[in-house]
Amino acid sequence: MIAGVSHLVRLGRASFVFAREGVFALVDTRLLPLPAKTAVAIARLFERPSTKSGESRLAAALTKLGPTYVKLGQFLATRPDVVGTAIARDLESLQDKMAAFPQSEAEAAVAAALDKPLSAAYASFGPAVAAASIAQVHRAEIEIDGVRRPVAVKVLRPGIERRFNSDLDAFFFVARKAEAFSAEARRLRLIEVVSTLARSVAIEMDFRLEAAAASEIAENTKADADFRVPTVDWDRTAREVLTLEWIDGVRLSDHGALEAKGFDLPALGRKVIQSFLRHALRDGFFHADMHPGNLFVDDDERLIAVDFGIMGRLGPKERRFLAEILFGFITRDYHRTAQVHFDAGYVPRHHSVENFAQAIRAIGEPIHNRTAEDISMAKLLMLLFEVTGLFDMRTRPELLLLQKTMVVVEGVARSFDPKLDMWTTADPVVREWIARNLGPVGRLEDAVEGAGEIGRFFGQVPGLLTRAGTLLDQVDDITRDGLVLSPETVAAIGDAEARRNRWTAIALWVIAALLLWIVWLIV
Repeated sequence: MIAGVSHLVRLGRASFVFAREGVFALVDTRLLPLPAKTAVAIARLFERPSTKSGESRLAAALTKLGPTYVKLGQFLATRPDVVGTAIARDLESLQDKMAAFPQSEAEAAVAAALDKPLSAAYASFGPAVAAASIAQVHRAEIEIDGVRRPVAVKVLRPGIERRFNSDLDAFFFVARKAEAFSAEARRLRLIEVVSTLARSVAIEMDFRLEAAAASEIAENTKADADFRVPTVDWDRTAREVLTLEWIDGVRLSDHGALEAKGFDLPALGRKVIQSFLRHALRDGFFHADMHPGNLFVDDDERLIAVDFGIMGRLGPKERRFLAEILFGFITRDYHRTAQVHFDAGYVPRHHSVENFAQAIRAIGEPIHNRTAEDISMAKLLMLLFEVTGLFDMRTRPELLLLQKTMVVVEGVARSFDPKLDMWTTADPVVREWIARNLGPVGRLEDAVEGAGEIGRFFGQVPGLLTRAGTLLDQVDDITRDGLVLSPETVAAIGDAEARRNRWTAIALWVIAALLLWIVWLIV
């Protein structure tokens, strides 16, 4: 009861902020029942004048409500199926910038996390250079063999976990109530949406997991000539602290500095796209927050990524799905693209492959009548996911995260070269993956892997036979002696049966009384 009141207070405050910022102007009231229409109309009375568009007002409201709501907005940017395409696109620009917390608190948090005095871990520890909702970053120095090296130290905000947990409890409260009363909320699986957000935030607040992500992507890309990630300092990394190699590079958002260094800007745009596709297709593990603030360029024109709190992962089936879709649109083979959806099990079998291919053709053909620089690969994937909704394809969170990241990297690439040909840029990466994985070498590896699976199955056969024999013995005992239940189970069954009989008797008496009343009226 107390928890429910607390949730209502929190949600009441959030509703007031939404009303003040004009967020309720985004609500389409045509299909709402009269009480809901009245509530929206009353909320709009509190709306203050603003020059911002409706979607921008939502971003402003989320920023005012604090860190959890900023994260919610960034997360919903990956779920256009929940909030709609226009809102999702606007939320992608939501900036996660907060005021830095005091230096003394940061130093105390680092010392407690590393379980040693700050001076024993770092030769120097400077003020914050960046601050976001979950953490802030400090420039520090470590000393190795008498040589000082700069490092970046990411520190978790004190008390942030408690605040996130309180707000997430309120989100769960809303999701449960919505699913209890709304079929649309159940279709959108709001409880699952909040659960996914909670898992994402929990991962982001454990810097050991971010360090592991950086380490994994570094291992995947160690042979790449145009991409790298900073090295993790595991000795100075804990749950609340992450220490990385300091990056001396030009931020990708600083076009003037890039031009001053004589870098080839269109080539940088192509590197962003190809690196992302290579990581998604080849490695199945990609940086899912590749906005310009998280990308640098070093003097060798290599891309350097930072901030590995949000990562995307694709299994072999999803990677083949992505490659086949892109290749199918490049070659205009719509039937092949449709068949991939069915082979992956994404579209139910009761639908027709031919009808689905026709729907995909409606997306693909207009693209081929336009110039290359006008074709948006991200928009293509977005339209494709909209069409699949007509064919009962369930939401695939990993593919939505992929599509969201594609929107970001495509925007970055086109900022360097507005006439960038997305398909020519993507073609070599996609063809390389298809030739490697769906060609003769890939088929041979699949055959070897299949033979290994068969071998493992035969290796498990003796154990399976033993368990089957035990099960047959138990079935034989039951058929011979009967199924023996514990006294507690028998009592519980008796109580349940008594309750059922009691309510059955009451129902019968009510029915009998009604029949007598009807007969009396007739007579």
